[in-house]
Amino acid sequence: MTETNKNIHQEAEQEITLIDDQGNEELYQVLFTFDSEDYGKSYVLLYPASSAEDEEVDIQAFAFTSDVAGDASQGDLFPIEDDEEWEMVEEVLNTFLADDNMQ
Repeated sequence: MTETNKNIHQEAEQEITLIDDQGNEELYQVLFTFDSEDYGKSYVLLYPASSAEDEEVDIQAFAFTSDVAGDASQGDLFPIEDDEEWEMVEEVLNTFLADDNMQ
């Protein structure tokens, strides 16, 4: 199992606008961010801001580099291309969701 910093940071209503290949903008809310010591990266998980609370949503995940304030912009987001890295991100997400459901 990979060593992941379990210090998950839930963001307080932080939003990011993503622009797709056709130039369409969509507003996303940050679900949480976390750091992985194994990969030496930080990650952000996003969901569409337009989704209803009880609606099932597609969660987007990206690696990112932050600015001095610890924030990221779209230009700082990078796709996750490695299968093992994806598995690690999914494991952290599943743990987050399981913990959230227990509360």
